[in-house]
Amino acid sequence: MNDSTMKSDPDPESIAPAPSNVGEVIQDKTIQHDAVFGTITTKGPNYRNVGWIGTLALMMKTQIGLGVLSMPVVFDTFGLIPGIIVLVVVAAVTTWSDYIVGTFKLRHRHVYGIDDAGRMLFGKIGYEVFGAMYTLYFTFVSGSAMLGTSVALNALSTHGACTAVFVAVAAIAVFCLSSIQTLGRMSWVAWLGACCIIVSGKLHRNLVGNASNLARSTVFVITIAVGLQDRPSAAPPGPGPWKSDYKLANNPSFTDAISAVSTLIFTYAGTPAFFNIVAEMRDPRLYNRALYTCQITVTVVYIVVATVVYYYCGSYVSSPALGSAGPLMKKVGYGIALPGLLGSGVLLAHLPAKHVFVRVLRGSKHLTTNTAIHWVTWFGSTFSVTLVAYLVASGIPVFSGLVSLIGALFASSLTLQPYGCMWLYDHWQDSRTARWHCMVAWCAFIILAGTFITVAGTYGSIVAIVQSPDRSRPWSCADNSNST
Repeated sequence: MNDSTMKSDPDPESIAPAPSNVGEVIQDKTIQHDAVFGTITTKGPNYRNVGWIGTLALMMKTQIGLGVLSMPVVFDTFGLIPGIIVLVVVAAVTTWSDYIVGTFKLRHRHVYGIDDAGRMLFGKIGYEVFGAMYTLYFTFVSGSAMLGTSVALNALSTHGACTAVFVAVAAIAVFCLSSIQTLGRMSWVAWLGACCIIVSGKLHRNLVGNASNLARSTVFVITIAVGLQDRPSAAPPGPGPWKSDYKLANNPSFTDAISAVSTLIFTYAGTPAFFNIVAEMRDPRLYNRALYTCQITVTVVYIVVATVVYYYCGSYVSSPALGSAGPLMKKVGYGIALPGLLGSGVLLAHLPAKHVFVRVLRGSKHLTTNTAIHWVTWFGSTFSVTLVAYLVASGIPVFSGLVSLIGALFASSLTLQPYGCMWLYDHWQDSRTARWHCMVAWCAFIILAGTFITVAGTYGSIVAIVQSPDRSRPWSCADNSNST
């Protein structure tokens, strides 16, 4: 396919909504022909069956998950006001990257994942590098979700079993559920997971008896209990009422600040997965509707949860934040959050597994037909991804450190730089207007800033993990639900 063909406007018929399976089967059993999946028939899974509401759920679940439980710690690093400002800036920048995903997909219908975009930008090297980074990134994120699930199981059972056992249980559950074949069928997992994470962040605050009326009306489960107690569970005991040591502005070290920025980027780093999500939409033209709804909702949730929890806990906030409310409410919060934590692991294992699966079978009849090769490849992909994620979860058992390391090493590289390059690829030959020059400058900034954050953030995250007082041994049986 030459460049002129790739850059042409899409044929409306080629991006028209894919019919659902109900009542629309024609005699030759063909549902439609897709530029990525080929001929889709009733003899196999329908990979073009996600509506915009389902797309919204999938987008929100790639964003709202582990990140929201680390947001109060980010605010503790920057202080309340700078924390909100940096969060909003990251939200705006990543929303632009997300928008580029939709426009690039409509221009280049053969693109399934960011590796296909990498091939267009940088040839075979770009294809291999972006493909490897995407697979490793979401596999690592799934691993951190398994770790978060083990924290929840420890909290609920009062450390009723070895932590290594809980991680293994999470891995088995992730493998079973991530083997659901299509994103259309995964959307219920996304809705359940996103709602549980949000509610678990909300419950704490609604139980507060001594908080202001405004605070009562704005929070989410972790936000109910942090005001219920006299002091955060991590705070030292002492006479008299607890007074939060929250700061409106803080003065973090470079290492702490860049690690916090990496965590923020991680919370919005569903961007590379949006290629795969839009590829399974019935009507990709509705992508922006789902995108803007997702980003606004996610940003509001982050600000509300992080602000309320940090206001009541100050520097004694736990990571994950559900540990900040004391033993009883910690169990309540984790009980509600558990499906969300597990849902993150499931969806974020499904994505790299599907990536590997499509890459292996693309162009063959086995991709969309239920043959033996189809099933062996699919289960082999989900098992391999789950196994690597399990090894990551067990080998780096520090929640906040793992989140920031993933954010620095992969998230910024897959969420910022490539999209500046994509805009330049599509628009370099456009007329040299003032807007064109501004966009070129913007893309250059995105590429340079993303590169700096990747290098500096990785360094800061590694230093934080090495220096962490809460570090435990790999495959440890120690309780990981009491880290602060």
